[in-house]
Parts: sequence; C-alpha cells; structure tokens
Amino acid sequence: MIREAMPSACDSLLDDIEDMVTSHDPTPHERQFARRSIVPRPRPRRQQLQPAGEELQTDSVIPGTQKIWVRTWGCSHNSSDGEYMAGQLAASGYKITENPSDADLWLLNSCTVKNPAEDHFRNSIKKAQEQNKKVVVAGCVPQAQPRTEYLKDLSVIGVQQIDRVVEVVDEAIKGHSVRLLGQKKEKGKRLGGARLDLPKIRKNPLIEIISINTGCLNACTYCKTKHARGDLASYPIEELVERARQSFQEGVCEIWLTSEDTGAYGRDIGTDLPSLLWELVKEIPEGAMLRLGMTNPPYILEHLEEMVRILQHPRVYAFLHVPVQSASDSVLMDMKREYCCADFRSVTDFLQQRVPGITIATDIICGFPGETDEDFEQTMELVRQYRFPSLFINQFYPRPGTPAAKMEQVPAHMKKQRTKELSALFHSYKPYDHKIGERQRVLVTEDSFDSQYYVAHNKFYEQVLVPKKPELKGKMVEVDIYEAGKHYMKGRPVEDAQVFTPSIAQPLQKGQVSGLPQVSLLDRLSLARSTPVFILKKAKQSEWLTEKLSAGV
Repeated sequence: MIREAMPSACDSLLDDIEDMVTSHDPTPHERQFARRSIVPRPRPRRQQLQPAGEELQTDSVIPGTQKIWVRTWGCSHNSSDGEYMAGQLAASGYKITENPSDADLWLLNSCTVKNPAEDHFRNSIKKAQEQNKKVVVAGCVPQAQPRTEYLKDLSVIGVQQIDRVVEVVDEAIKGHSVRLLGQKKEKGKRLGGARLDLPKIRKNPLIEIISINTGCLNACTYCKTKHARGDLASYPIEELVERARQSFQEGVCEIWLTSEDTGAYGRDIGTDLPSLLWELVKEIPEGAMLRLGMTNPPYILEHLEEMVRILQHPRVYAFLHVPVQSASDSVLMDMKREYCCADFRSVTDFLQQRVPGITIATDIICGFPGETDEDFEQTMELVRQYRFPSLFINQFYPRPGTPAAKMEQVPAHMKKQRTKELSALFHSYKPYDHKIGERQRVLVTEDSFDSQYYVAHNKFYEQVLVPKKPELKGKMVEVDIYEAGKHYMKGRPVEDAQVFTPSIAQPLQKGQVSGLPQVSLLDRLSLARSTPVFILKKAKQSEWLTEKLSAGV
C-alpha cells in the first residue's frame, strides 16, 4: 500500500504556495535581464519557534558560482526542459558539470511514466543526500505528486516554471526549500509553458528539441503524465518558427518537434499541426532535417492527406511515432484511448501506401488490467502483420493515483511472460537486411553508444552507422550500405561524393549556451534575483515557517 505523505502545518491554508504570487509575477524577460539582489525580510518570529541553543540561520553562501550536475530521465520534452534549465544556470554564472561527484548541487529532472524511471529518480535523491549534496527536483514526478514523502524538504521546480530555475537553485544553495508549482496563464488562459527563447545548453549542439505544446486532450487511465502536464496548451506558430530560425542560426542541422501529443497541436488556439509544419519547412536550410514527435491516432486521422505531403518533403523525415498500445478494442476502451485498432490500421495503411518506405514506430503495453490471452494474441498478430521496425515494448506498471491502478491486475508472472513473448517476436525479424547494397543520403549528427561510430539517419529516420571521421559530423553524405543489424545499418562513404554542409552557421561548442547575448561574466552574475519567492524554513520538527522574499530594499 502506498501512503500519502503527512500534510504539513500550512496545508490547510495553501494548496500551492505558488498560487500566492502568480498574479503579480514579472515576465520571464524582466526577470532574466532586469533582476536585482534579493534581500530576505523575515516576518517577526515568536521566540518559541527557535529551539534553545540553536543559532539563527543566516545566508553565508553566495549563490551563482557553484557547480551543478543536471540529470534528466524520460522523453524528449523532458530533455528539452533539462537543456533550458542548464542554459539558464550557466547564463547566471553557475558551472554545469558532467561529473556528479564534483557538483555542489544535483538538479534531478524526473519522469513519471513508469515505476523504474521513478525508482532511479528516488535512488538518485538518496545518493545525493548521502554525499551531502544540495538537491533540486524537477519534472513530472514532483509536479504530479509534490507531497510524496521522499520529496519532503526538497526544492521543487514545476514543469511550467523552468524559467525560474535560477531563483530556486539560488535559494537551495543557501539552504532554503522552495517550491514553484503553479501554471502559467495569460488573461485566464493556460499557456504552453516557459518562453522558448530562454538560454539553453543543447546536449547535442546539432539537434534542437522544440516543445510545440504541453499536455494533451486525453484521459488515459494508466497515465500519470497527465497529472503533471495537464490539458493541452499550445505555443503560437510564430514563436515556434522564431525558435527554429534561431536554432538554425546557431548551427543546428536537425530539429525534433516534441510534446505529449503533437497531433493535437493547435486545437486550443485555433490552428493545427499541418499549418505549423508548412511554416516550419520554409525555415529549414537545404540538407537540414525535421523530425516529428509522437502523435496519437485520433488527431492525426483528420490530417492524413496533408501529413502525406509534409512527410514527402525532402527536408522532413518520413517517420511517425503512433502508439497503438494494444490491438484489442476491449483493452483500448479500458485504457480510454478514444480510438479502436481499426483507426490505427487506417493511419498506418494510408501512410505506408502514399509515403513508400515510411517508418511507423509504435508502443505496446503488455499486461494491462483485464487483458486476456485473446486480447494479447490480437496484439501479437498486429506485430506479425506490420513488422514494425521500431517497437517500444512496455510491461504495465500501475502508477499511483491513476484509475488503472485500482483495476484488477494481471498477475506479475503473466505480464512478464507476455512481454517476453512480444520481445521474442520483435527480434525474430530483421527489417533492414533487404537494404544491403543500397546507396543512401544520410545526415550525420551523433556519436554511437559505444563511441566507435558516428550515427546518421536516412530519409526514413533509419539509423546508419558511419566511420568516426570528424569531417563527417554535421554533414549530409552519401553512403553504400554494406551491413545490417536489428536496429541499424552500416554505411561506407562514397568516394569522391559531395559532402554537403547543411548548417548555415558554425555550430556551438558542446556545453556552450544557446541564445545568450555576448555579455561579461560580471553582467551575468548581476542578473536580478529579485522575483518574489516563498521560502519554507524548518523551524521545528513539526512546524514550518513561511517567509516571503521581496525585491531588494
């Protein structure tokens, strides 16, 4: 049984501390470029709040010069959030380190999709505390369940508050606990999140990840992410186009569009995904590529004709990630997926017929509550028929607080067996063997996991390993395919073939901050830290004192 954490003394007064300040918040732009030093002004304390013999707490540490280690779990949306937070911290003077043991503070950006991801997150918190590191937590876990016991006393950044990461880290460095969990709104309407033009440190300087919307329109019974990201909120087309334009000006040659459901983009602001994509392709330089993110079947069905034309565009990967989750309509109904398997087949068949060679990736959950042997066999048959080259197989994990967690569960041994059977089926076929001998154009963007090759992708976003020659990185090259594995092909560069450079500017160096004006370190350190925040200082074992930090006086 999972027990909720005991409520704090102020729970009866405040649902969310952030609610008290959102109505008068300065804009992120004002905070980023016009901040002043914060001076604490504590409310008068009653003498009994200070235990006998305990000295008053003072801020003896100057924030802004410490080393920060940023760790992110989960989807590309979360990865983008992590890049933004790292960029803002670096812009304010903090040093981002890849060595956790060297760091003064760990910023842990969590994923709530599956139990194992949260387990890793929780274990990292414990490890940090054992090493006496300061800890700030972010991502979907604390946003969805901020009162979880193991998050007690930790500083929290909500998924829509990543533009305020510097404020939170500043206070955490000084020993305070800060929680910013509010939603961003304008004229009462929920916004997509933090500004897109904030500083960021791309994990890969050649790839820009752009979140086009947050949240979704569904209410899947197994999904915990909905508790964190909420309902659909889309960014305006002009802001997304400007972000893409800025990225290309910084040497990016590949853009990933991400969200909880890209197919639902724009429904809340009177537009749609094809309208956005046609504007974006106008900005893509020759040789650079655009990759679409995950879309659920219901919302892409309306745009299939337009999507065919977009996916045929030479600067758009012919790739689409469409999760089916189960081929049983009964299971899909229990999941509240709002489509039937026939809808998924319609999407897949339509695209495969009109975009020859397209890669359709999908997800399947094994052992959802109530799934029978017959239900599972329908899913196996779907995989046999389509032989998906990219298949994400997930054993069902009941997430606390979701309707599916209260349903009658499939026995653990049965879930494991079904996962094993589906995995065996997936590994029984080789999707790329027939491509040996082909000549392909590929864009080289990444290092392989074993660091022995560079990773490139062809028009269908199929992975092609090429020799690790520095002159190939960030280039569009022709290769001859000479070997194929389950998840990759190997290509040999064609001699005397033209090597094309898609980047219109020199890419940033690894670790360099994107979108940062050329200002001195002194200017960066003087960035204001004046936005009101609320500090929770532990005064007694069972009491919390809430203090407001106001603008410098």
